Amino acid sequence: MKKVLIISYYWPPSGGSGVQRWLKFVKYFREFGIEPIVLTIDPAFATFPNHDYSLLEEIPEGIEIHTTQASSPFELYKKVRKKDAPQAGFSGEKKTGLVDKAMRFIRGNFFIPDARIGWNKFAFEKAKELIQLHNIDSIVTTSPPHSTQLIGLELKRIFNIHWLADLRDPWTEIYYNQELFRTSFAKKKDYKLEQLCLKNADKIVVVSEDIKRHFGANRKEILDKIHVIPNGFDETDFTNNLSQKNVTQNSNSGNKIISYVGNLGEQYPVEGFLEAFAEIVKKDSDWILQFVGNCHNGVKTLVEKLNLSKSVVFVPYVNHSEAIDFMLKASVLLLIIPVIENNKGILTGKLFEYLATGNPILNIGPKDGDAATILNENAVSITLYPSEKQEIIDFILNSSPTNTPNNLSKHKFSRRNLTGEMAGLLNCEIRENR
Repeated sequence: MKKVLIISYYWPPSGGSGVQRWLKFVKYFREFGIEPIVLTIDPAFATFPNHDYSLLEEIPEGIEIHTTQASSPFELYKKVRKKDAPQAGFSGEKKTGLVDKAMRFIRGNFFIPDARIGWNKFAFEKAKELIQLHNIDSIVTTSPPHSTQLIGLELKRIFNIHWLADLRDPWTEIYYNQELFRTSFAKKKDYKLEQLCLKNADKIVVVSEDIKRHFGANRKEILDKIHVIPNGFDETDFTNNLSQKNVTQNSNSGNKIISYVGNLGEQYPVEGFLEAFAEIVKKDSDWILQFVGNCHNGVKTLVEKLNLSKSVVFVPYVNHSEAIDFMLKASVLLLIIPVIENNKGILTGKLFEYLATGNPILNIGPKDGDAATILNENAVSITLYPSEKQEIIDFILNSSPTNTPNNLSKHKFSRRNLTGEMAGLLNCEIRENR
């Protein structure tokens, strides 16, 4: 077994798709000859948007996990604003006044590339110790937060170690940067850090073809080292639930459920769909719409405005296993791509979990996006713009569960198969280092 150090801020008990991406890689790495060692933040010092303690049960027995403390500006934020730390880049939050704007300005200009950079010095020292102790010759840094990539940059400089940088989102082009009142100095500094990491990493992994195109657009010399390994679904997450799927759907044949599972912020164009849903329930009152996860208040306001309160259910954030259960029991799954810059490359983990259910999928988003391409090739689905209300109505009313989930054991988007691809990149790095 070749030991690989994985440096990730987000790790259980943190919840979310970014956590699951590397948790699942770690889960299957041993099958491909890699013994992962994980370096992450001590939860007592972390700022996680969500917690999912059930994910702790998925960590393979015997995996070394090392945690460190961190300094963080979020405690001050919570005292001043009297609320929990904001989502990444204040995404999904309204600008409520001068204090809010001041917080955004400080975040954008004094914490570059992000406010979780206070973990770096502690993680860097521990990483040096682990590299020397285990004679490690390959490391992985995964982001966001993109400040984590700076740990890899410094380790590369000191040890000349092989470094794989996994970037799940754009960096300087990420959509919420425009909300942070950044000065030209801050923008230039952030761009310089991004370029240093892209230039010095031995391999770069991104989650979509569109993100690859953006990173390589003005940097043709790095295109050859950028690899696309998307998010996916874990067969074992569905194995325990699939046998109950048909029973549930048959016993609840009167219920027709549309489920959106995941966070829903202000950038998500939900109004057009809700207007179409209002017409659907007029035609067939058996339809129910479920929003499962964190949902901004504007959605509830729209629901009330359209007199849909009796037909719409809001379910707070649930753990991953429960989220899968909601997906499997749906008649139609709703995917909404936020209206943000570079949204054509958004491929969330839930998209692939949606695929695994075999249920019809309605995608509200760009028709030439990566999500639309994958759905067209792998699912009973349609991709529509928010304004195409009649097409939304027709798809919903004419849809029914297929009861034929995808072949999970052989699917190209299974976590096991994707881990094989990632292991191939890491094993290649190890061979090059000899």
